[in-house]
Amino acid sequence: VQLQASGGGLVQAGGSLRLSCAASGRTFSSLNMGWFRQVPGKEREFVAAINWIAGSTPYADSVKGRFTISRDNAKNTVYLQMNSLQPEDTAVYYCAAGPLITTAARGWKYWGQGTLVTVSS
Repeated sequence: VQLQASGGGLVQAGGSLRLSCAASGRTFSSLNMGWFRQVPGKEREFVAAINWIAGSTPYADSVKGRFTISRDNAKNTVYLQMNSLQPEDTAVYYCAAGPLITTAARGWKYWGQGTLVTVSS
């Protein structure tokens, strides 16, 4: 499975961005998808996930109510809509895919290359 993340950029605090992750190489609709983020010197942090039938969407407490994960199986793409962004959301965001949903990065099988989100104050 190949994952290609996009949509990162520079935004002011309070603004919004939508990240996309396009998947190829395998039946996308059977995979659980997730988003993680990482800042230098820290471990990769769980942000959100969505199961293959889009019936379960767990979020990290730090983004609950501000971020929304969704998927379009017809387009083999998962999205992360990020609203009310804050400087502490600044990180490289990675999409992940795998057979299990877990908040542990090591539990995911496939990873995209990451896209940088910078939120200025």
